[in-house]
Amino acid sequence: MASGLTLDAGALIGIEKRDRRCQDILAQAVERRVRITVAAGVLAQVWRGNGAMISRFLRACAVEPLDEIMAKKVGRLLARAGGSDVVDGAVVLGAASRGDVIVTSDPDDIASLVAAARVEVRILRV
Repeated sequence: MASGLTLDAGALIGIEKRDRRCQDILAQAVERRVRITVAAGVLAQVWRGNGAMISRFLRACAVEPLDEIMAKKVGRLLARAGGSDVVDGAVVLGAASRGDVIVTSDPDDIASLVAAARVEVRILRV
C-alpha cells in the first residue's frame, strides 16, 4: 500500500451510504494504521451537519486545509488542465505530495488532473 490514502467526496459519500467496498478499503487502512487524508474542500462538499458515519470516520483522518500556497498551486494546475474543480485539484496535488493513493468515485476526472500535474498517483475507484 502507498504511504496513505487521500479521499475524494465519492469516498466519503460511500462511507455515509455504507457502501461495502468503500467500507472494506477504509477499514483495512484504519487497521493497518495507514494515514487517511481528506481535503477540507471534500469535507465541505459532503457535510450537511447530520453525517453520523462520516463524523465517526473523520476521527481516523487528517483534514488538509487549503492555504494560500496550495491554492496557487491548484490554480496553476487547473489552468494547465483547462479545468475548474478546485477540490479535485487539491485532492490530486495533496495526494501527489504525500505519495498517496486517491480513493475516488470519479477516476476519469481525477486521472485527467493527474496527467496535467505530470505526477504519478495511483487511483482506486470506489
